[in-house]
Amino acid sequence: MTVGWERLEKALRLPKATGRVGFIPFLTTGYPNVATTIDLVLALESAGVQAIELGVPFSDPLADGATIQRASHHALNQGVTFRSCLEVCSKLRRLGAKLPLVLMGYYNPILSYGLQQAVLDSAASGVDGFIVADLPLEESGPLRDACEAESLALVPLLAPTSTTETISTACSTARGFIYCVSLAGVTGARLSLPEDALRLVSSVREYTDLPLAVGFGISNAAQVQAIGEYADAVVVGSALLEVIVNSPVGEEASLVTQFVGMISGQSNNVNDGGEG
Repeated sequence: MTVGWERLEKALRLPKATGRVGFIPFLTTGYPNVATTIDLVLALESAGVQAIELGVPFSDPLADGATIQRASHHALNQGVTFRSCLEVCSKLRRLGAKLPLVLMGYYNPILSYGLQQAVLDSAASGVDGFIVADLPLEESGPLRDACEAESLALVPLLAPTSTTETISTACSTARGFIYCVSLAGVTGARLSLPEDALRLVSSVREYTDLPLAVGFGISNAAQVQAIGEYADAVVVGSALLEVIVNSPVGEEASLVTQFVGMISGQSNNVNDGGEG
């Protein structure tokens, strides 16, 4: 059984090998509530997504647009913490979820929890890795070393503004996959795909054979199809949360899986490539 960064990398390699693009939904943990978050993850796994990013609510989400900011604020008001996110992951594993789970957020909650303890407890809860939006590559060593010891991925974020040196360094230490930010700006659904995204993916590919995922601003099937021509996976967050916002209570999981199927063309095969 593969876990941690190996499970993550394996899950994101398979779609490209079969002519598809991997799909990674982003959900804010605790939005609209913890129980619904768990239902959404299980439904999305059944719908065939490759991994899930679970957002850790934070009071100053500087990389996020209005949709994710509102969801994070809502979750914080319900008392959702870093520990709550670990409890969600642990319950998902007890319920049989096998797809990779990546915690995405900011450095402060990890430091407040205790860096080493956060990594140890994350591994014990079935987390496969972290994406930390405000952690500069140059300062990521302590968290990366702690993750490496537990076989967890610390996924780097690379942007169109990243230098060749930054790209090379990030790729040399990356595990799981590389997150390519499609634009210089915050999250939020957009109608078109920036040309910078293609150039970034091409640049990153020169330095690694890890799976490459493109995120920030992805909201429709045309964008997903375009990304599939040159990257391994797409990350969709704000557009997905908008579906949740507009869903009647109790219908969130059904409507979210319909949306994912519509824009991704995913089959209903459970957890393609998630674990073996």
